[in-house]
Amino acid sequence: MTFLEILVEGGSDVPAVKEILERHFGLQEDLDFRIHPHKGKGKLPQNPLARPNPRHRGLLDQLPAKLRSYSYLTEEYCVVVLVDADKDNCRELKSDLLRIYQDIHPHGPRVLFRIAIEETESWFIADQRAIKVAYPGAKVNKIPNTPYDSIIGSWECLADVLGKDPRKCVGEDKKEWASKISPYLDLDSPNSPSLKAFIDGIERLLSIDNVVDN
Repeated sequence: MTFLEILVEGGSDVPAVKEILERHFGLQEDLDFRIHPHKGKGKLPQNPLARPNPRHRGLLDQLPAKLRSYSYLTEEYCVVVLVDADKDNCRELKSDLLRIYQDIHPHGPRVLFRIAIEETESWFIADQRAIKVAYPGAKVNKIPNTPYDSIIGSWECLADVLGKDPRKCVGEDKKEWASKISPYLDLDSPNSPSLKAFIDGIERLLSIDNVVDN
């Protein structure tokens, strides 16, 4: 049985990831997976073998050390890393993540790297029906008519749709939106390409023995 150790940027990512694993895959928290939120995105360290700065608690700050710490895990474990692209080049970020993994010895368990383009809020923006069910008064007409997962400032756009001032929103607001919208996301045929890629990647991890997904 595969067990997933899932690393995300922060608490606002947890509801959507948990919903996917429980509703779409029928997994149970602690029995089949654990989700580990961090203090934001952070930056990949120049030396992946160095001890991380304890003051830097972002996902990327801690990633090399976390991967090293997981090297003792047995083969039934998989590590899933979900990071926001933000304004980074997606291909370059993915390449950097793979390079970090390859630089760490021993490599440890299977690893899946997935990038939310541009943020996990993009998954919600792409599913207007889910937003309207969770928030009947939402003004989804404010969502720009652009391709799904476009770089539009997704969380700020979602805040505006929900009648919130982005300048006054904090992490707990984003977590609340995710908690309310995630149960209504279409996980069988998602509009967001990065959400589909995340779901497809998890499905492959649970069914085959990839060492690292690129």
